[in-house]
This record gives sequence, C-alpha cells and structure tokens, in this order.
Amino acid sequence: MAYPKPAPDHILIEQTPSGLRRWCAARRRAGETVGLVPTMGALHEGHLALITALHAAVDRVVVSIFVNPTQFALGEDFTRYPRTEAEDLAKLQGLGVDVAYMPTPDVMYPTGFATEIAVNGPLTQGLDAIARPGHFTGVATVVGKLLLQAMPDVAAFGEKDYQQLQIIRRMARDLDLGVEILPVKTVRDAHGLALSSRNAYLTDDERQVARQLNKILAKTAKALRAGTPGPEACAEAAQSLLEIGFSSVDYVAFADSDTLKPLAQFEGAGRLLAAARVGNTRLIDNIAVGNIETEL
Repeated sequence: MAYPKPAPDHILIEQTPSGLRRWCAARRRAGETVGLVPTMGALHEGHLALITALHAAVDRVVVSIFVNPTQFALGEDFTRYPRTEAEDLAKLQGLGVDVAYMPTPDVMYPTGFATEIAVNGPLTQGLDAIARPGHFTGVATVVGKLLLQAMPDVAAFGEKDYQQLQIIRRMARDLDLGVEILPVKTVRDAHGLALSSRNAYLTDDERQVARQLNKILAKTAKALRAGTPGPEACAEAAQSLLEIGFSSVDYVAFADSDTLKPLAQFEGAGRLLAAARVGNTRLIDNIAVGNIETEL
C-alpha cells in the first residue's frame, strides 16, 4: 500500500484530554486541518486504510487507541481484547501519523462520571442494538468524548461497522459537533473476509468457515435483486451460515441504507447486514445491495 506522507522523525504520544486539546488548537491556529481516527488498537490494514484516507483530507492526523470498557457487556471479551500497543505505535509512525492519543480508563471515565450519550430512533431499534444491549450508548459516549477532546475537522470510520457509522453520523449532526464523518470502505483479505481485530481469535479451521460469510451475503444480495422477499432471503442466509459451520447467527437483515429500517423487498438499493459466531468469535459484515461490490 502506498502512503501519501513520509513518516515523521517521531510520533507524539498524548494521554490526557488537555494535552490533546492544546496540540490540536495549536495546529488550527497555524491554519492546519486536523483529522481523527478512533480505534481500540490491535491495528490491521482496515485501520491503516482509514489513516490513508484521512491523510488525503487533512493536514494533520491523530489516532486514538483506547479499549473502551463501556461498550462491552458483562461476559464479552473486554479483558482479552487484543492489546498490541508497541506494534500499533510502530505502524502509526510508519504511516506518518502525528499524534497517538492513548488515554487510560480513569482519564476517560474519572471518579463520579455520570453522563451518557444515547442515540434513539430507528438506528438503534434493531441489529446490534438488540444483540448487544447498551453497546451503542458506550460507543456514542466515547466517540462523542473523543470528538470533543480533539475537535477534528474530519473523523474517519469504516463501513464494516455500518450501524456504528450511521449512529455516529446521526450523533454528530444532532449535537452540531462541526466534524465531517468520512466513511471508508471495508477492507477484506484475499478471500473476502472483512478485516477485524477479533479475527485474531480464529483458529485456521474457523477462519475457513468465517470466509464464507461474505460469499453468502453476496449470494443473498443476488436473490434480493431477483425478487426474493427480504425476510425470506435473510432467513435462508441465516440457515446457510449454520449449515456451513457458524455456531450461531444473531441476525441477517436487509435494511434501508440510511435509516436501517427493515426492507420487505429490494427496490433499487439497500444494505444487507449480518452478525454471526464462528466458535466463540463474533463477526459482523455488510454489503450494499444494488452495488457492484455484491458481485464477489
């Protein structure tokens, strides 16, 4: 992958909101634009694509690394979520990132913290909002804090987490945060598996099963375009996932691309979304229906 900027001599590490705010304010006073990529670390090519896209849009790039405890429910993988800070910093320096923002949980959620950001409406009435109760309140709260701390001109988010992307767009508009939300297409391996930090949990055999998820979504998209009703096509896809070795399916859904309201029939556009487990590893993916990217 070719990157648009040379690596700096060093990367600045900030750990406090005040330090990050001072640095970003100084860049803006100098007439420069600032961009932010929020991450939980364990960086892969999907994250690096976000950084590359942001480099093309702004003068300076900040990447946050923070495994956010409030978006994990009891029993989820917070304690074992991959943490690879040294490797992450080396990758960021190689990409010409200016600042790595690495706050600690007690900095982000100090004693007495009592405020949440909850996005209501159709975007949080289905899909992962049901499968992972409270998850998006945790996401909106931490992303809202990061955007207020950096006050970036642009923030980049991947389309792999499509519901999250739409919720963050809604939040930024509703709260007049003055930041452009830049969507970046999902990055996949050579077999079509969407890149995710959680892919590190997969065994070799599980990875072979996981690589069928996007293929089944592509097949389902073709069925939708051919006239199969949405609920029927999604039910068939869920059954196919179980038959090929997925241990469970949280959902397969066909929805409006903007509102994520369920669609009964394909009428020229839509989004097909899925969440399923291989062994104990939960994977999500989505594709646009009516777009050439479904022809995989």
